[in-house]
Amino acid sequence: MTTTGEDHVTARGGPWWWGRRRSAVLDVGLAAVSALECGLEGVPFARDAGIPVAVGVLFGLLVGSVLLVRRHWPVAVVLVVIAITPAQMGFLMGLVGLYTLAASELPRRIIASLAGMSLVGTFIVTLVRVRQDMVRGELDLGDWFVPFASVTTSLGLTAPPVLLGLYVGARRRLMESLRERADSLERELQLLAERAEERAEWARNEERTRIAREMHDVVAHRVSLMVVHAAALQAVARKDPEKAVKNAALVGDMGRQALTELREMLGVLRSGGNGAGRGAGASVPLAAVGAAAAAAASRAVDEARGSGGGGVEGPGLSELDELVGQSAAAGMVVVLSVEGEDRSYAVEVEAAAYRVVQEALTNVHKHAPGAKTYVRLAHRASEIAMQVENEPPPEAGASARLPSGGNGLVGMRERVSALGGVFVSGPTDAGGFRVSAVIPAA
Repeated sequence: MTTTGEDHVTARGGPWWWGRRRSAVLDVGLAAVSALECGLEGVPFARDAGIPVAVGVLFGLLVGSVLLVRRHWPVAVVLVVIAITPAQMGFLMGLVGLYTLAASELPRRIIASLAGMSLVGTFIVTLVRVRQDMVRGELDLGDWFVPFASVTTSLGLTAPPVLLGLYVGARRRLMESLRERADSLERELQLLAERAEERAEWARNEERTRIAREMHDVVAHRVSLMVVHAAALQAVARKDPEKAVKNAALVGDMGRQALTELREMLGVLRSGGNGAGRGAGASVPLAAVGAAAAAAASRAVDEARGSGGGGVEGPGLSELDELVGQSAAAGMVVVLSVEGEDRSYAVEVEAAAYRVVQEALTNVHKHAPGAKTYVRLAHRASEIAMQVENEPPPEAGASARLPSGGNGLVGMRERVSALGGVFVSGPTDAGGFRVSAVIPAA
């Protein structure tokens, strides 16, 4: 793991402008050595300048201690070095100052200008000093030695620290750039991981919703009819009334319990498996549950068609008459009307239209038993429309007391919206209820 910029900021532990205590100790040590050097070099400077030795030593100590601020003000240090070049003091301060200047973030033109000034100053001072020594006879060499010594000394005191500072500064900036890239890459990877987790969670929720919708459509309608038949049997039984009533009540209770358990399971799937169901269902893959639900749907449709074979992808509009007939057999007055030329649609479109009518009829059984119901189907040029509307239930109608989980309308809306259609449901002015849906044919 890399260290982010905020971690660098919080890791600063040095005083004043130093980022670390080790850097402060190093600069204090260099400043002390530089002050001692300049103090010693202040003695011959005082003699040459004709001032008291104590003044020269004090001047050297003050000048040498300027190296303490080399990290914060490298330009000031180099300017002081250039200023005291004629006094022939501060060699250590000159080397360290030029190195710090070249390694800093200052523009290259400033670094080149100050380095050039230091080079020229050192060249002139060395040229004058060597010529004076030759005149006094302290050096007995040819005239070629004066420029050679001046150039060699000026380059030797200027080029190495500048080149080393440029290299260290470039390497430091490269490392910082690599660190920033690593931090950026780490943040991007973390963001991608979070997005992948969000997409996976979304996919799991979508799979749970699909499974809940399929299981609801496959089981709820038939169980609802079973409960309705049991309630009718309980009302009309004449032979052995007590036994018939008990058996019919038992069938009705079993159907209501089955619906209640089914809706509890659907609620667990829709909520993501929270609660006690999480531990029990965590080991079952959603794909396996979905495959089981799809297989159950295919078997149910096969049984309804009487084929007994496999490979059926879903119910179609050709089974709408049979669906209406089942509700009529349960005692519901259903009127089916079809407008337009009958034609085939995509499997998904026909299945969605069938499920909408099926669930709407189931809701009539639940909430308006005995109410007259109208089922209308319209084949249009580019879409198919369906509407299921029931009148108010009769006051004396016997209620099957079917439990409701509230998933029926939600499932119908999800199916229609997934195909780009429009779904509308709500009560009518006459006191009944209407379910309408329009699905694109393509």
